[in-house]
Amino acid sequence: MKHWPHAPSHRTEHPGAYMVTGATYEKAHRLTTRARLDAFEQLLLEEIAAAGWSTQAWAVFSNHYHLILHSPDEGGELSLVLKKVHSISARTLNAEDGVVGRKVWYQHRDTQLTYSKSYLARLNYVIQNPVRHGLVEESYRYRWCLARWFEECGDAAWVQTVTSFPTDKVNVADEYDCQLVP
Repeated sequence: MKHWPHAPSHRTEHPGAYMVTGATYEKAHRLTTRARLDAFEQLLLEEIAAAGWSTQAWAVFSNHYHLILHSPDEGGELSLVLKKVHSISARTLNAEDGVVGRKVWYQHRDTQLTYSKSYLARLNYVIQNPVRHGLVEESYRYRWCLARWFEECGDAAWVQTVTSFPTDKVNVADEYDCQLVP
């Protein structure tokens, strides 16, 4: 894989866990309705699964998203999956808005999580992200993330373990002004 010095390198060919953050171009709010958030969340999760990746956590917002993923055993080109998701969703959003050729997505960043404490802290970070952005007081109340399922269906000991990990020292580029969808 060729490395370009002015863009984040996407090196997901090694098997393992990854944290991914994707953003809209200029942090513009494009997923501004329940229907748009629903459709993007479904497309994102379906395409990731179809490529053999396992989604461990997700949170989708009006202008960005976070994922914790496990690669297929042989690794995989996640960039191709996200490029497809971004392309399909951009065409859909542009058609809905009656515009042609508007740039919707900027890029994504991925980080391989190689330490269990780092993995657990970032897993909790993604689960708690709707609270961090001030959208809800309790993350399970935010519809477009793992939190509700995690709390209702997750093993109680595992939920307690994950949610006990502090997120204040997690270093993630996450400076987004989120909008609450009515």
